[in-house]
Formats: sequence, C-alpha cells, structure tokens
Amino acid sequence: MAAITASMVAELRGKTDAPMMECKKALTEADGDMAKAEELLRVKLGTKAGKAASRITAEGVVASFINDNTGALVEVNSETDFVSKNDSFIAMAKAAAELVAKHNPADIAALGALPYSQDSFGPTLEDVRKGLIGKIGENMSFRRFKSFCGASKLASYLHGTRIGVVVEFDGDETAAKDVAMHIAAMKPVALTSAEVPAELIAKERAVAEGKADEANKELVAAGKPAQSAEITAKRIDGAVQKYLKEVSLADQVFVKAADGKQTVAQMLKAANTTVKGFTLYVVGEGIEKKVDDFAAEVAAQVAAAKAAA
Repeated sequence: MAAITASMVAELRGKTDAPMMECKKALTEADGDMAKAEELLRVKLGTKAGKAASRITAEGVVASFINDNTGALVEVNSETDFVSKNDSFIAMAKAAAELVAKHNPADIAALGALPYSQDSFGPTLEDVRKGLIGKIGENMSFRRFKSFCGASKLASYLHGTRIGVVVEFDGDETAAKDVAMHIAAMKPVALTSAEVPAELIAKERAVAEGKADEANKELVAAGKPAQSAEITAKRIDGAVQKYLKEVSLADQVFVKAADGKQTVAQMLKAANTTVKGFTLYVVGEGIEKKVDDFAAEVAAQVAAAKAAA
C-alpha cells in the first residue's frame, strides 16, 4: 500500500476541488495513483470534481506568426510568471514563431539551430536561449510548435500570452477569427464528435458507468430496486453523447450566438465558411509543476542541523 502524503492530498484537491477527506479516501483506494484517484472522485462527486482539473501551473507564453497561408504556433516555458512577462523572453518567443513559419524545422533541436541573434547573444536561437538563461537566472525552454503551410487560409487568436489558437479554413476571415476566439474559450478537443479520440471516449464511458453503478447502489441502500440494465445502458450512452457534444467544435454552442442556441457548425454554414482544422495551445497544459512538501522540507533541515551539531 502506497503512503498517502499531505502533499498528494493537497495536489488532488487542487485538481478537483473535492473535500480533503474525500481526496485522501480516493488516493488510498487508488493506492496513490493520482490519475485513478481523480477518476474515482469524478465518479463519486460528479462534475464538481473535474471543474478545476484544467488549472495550469507551468508558466510561459504562446506566440503565433501568420503570413498569408504560412504560419506557426509555439509555446515557450519559463519557471515563473515574472519571467514570462520579460520583454526579452517575449521577443524570443515571437522570433521563434516566425522562424518556425519560415523554415518549418523538424523538431525542437532543429528550431534551436536556426540563425537568430538577440540581446548580444547568438548566432542561433539556442544560443539566445542559453544566453537569456544566464542573464535572467531562470531556466526556459521551447516546449512545442506547429507550422502551417498549405492551401487553406489561416486565422489566429491569442488570449493574452497564455492561450493561442490557429484555425485552418476556407471562406470568411471574420467567421474564422470568431471560431478561433471560441476555441480559446471553450477548448474543444476535435472538429466533430466522430474525431474525438477513442481513449477520451473510453475514459468518459468508464466514468459514466461508475456513476451509474453508484446510483444503483444508492437506490438499493434506500430499499429501492436498481435500474434495469436497459435503462442503465441508455443513461450511460446519454452521458457519452452529451460529452461528445461538449467537446466537439461543430456541436458546441457558438460563444457569440445571439439566441444562445446556434452551434458553431450552423454559424459557419451561414457564413459559407469551412474549418479544416485547428490547433490550441494552453501554456503549461499537461505539465505537472513540482509541489513542495514544506513540512517535510523543514523536518529534513532540522534533522540535518541536529546531525551537524
């Protein structure tokens, strides 16, 4: 049985907003597996447990560059929010986006090898990165990028420096830019429900099955008959279909819909516009930032001081 520490409980609470004791119980049941514990809480507590799961802890910026049908989106990370607002750091990120668009490098290493000078550092982008690390005193890295070069038009939207979207489209540019803004706000995972990754659907189905099982247990505990297998199956399928509509761009209600009902697909049809694809970057998405166990750290320092005495 894995040891459940206070820092693990605090981390799970930060991700789910669930009560501390529920977090501890879930971690104990999951034998310390954070992802499994989060899923257990979603089953038990519903959407409340997932509302804070998208909180981003890593710092940095997203930058974009578009010139006609050529463009790029890049994410550059830093250790603190303070550095992410540094002019030199931001200039390097913007330069990286332009370099990606113009040279279409194969990977991060190839991007770093491209010619670029800034703040007396160079002659490559990697040399500038290393130079700024020494100058500012904080680590920074190029995390990911995507280049665009094709027949489709491009539209971008940056929400500050933390969220960036590039949309590939044919048709009206204003409509495409509105969709880019919508994507930044609603964060769909695919263009249509048919394109939602199978692993995400499987995970959502597992959560729905867990919720249905919990509901049946509550009915039985209250002296009532459990729902039939047919009704349970329909309930699970309904939950999955609801999830698909929530995460597929075409089915989402357009954020600027005047009637509060028009979907993105309907808005695009009215504008005679087709979205071919989109890329969404959120700073630090998927990065687990180190959570310090301060109590343990203090205890270790006290022990070390005693040993040295």
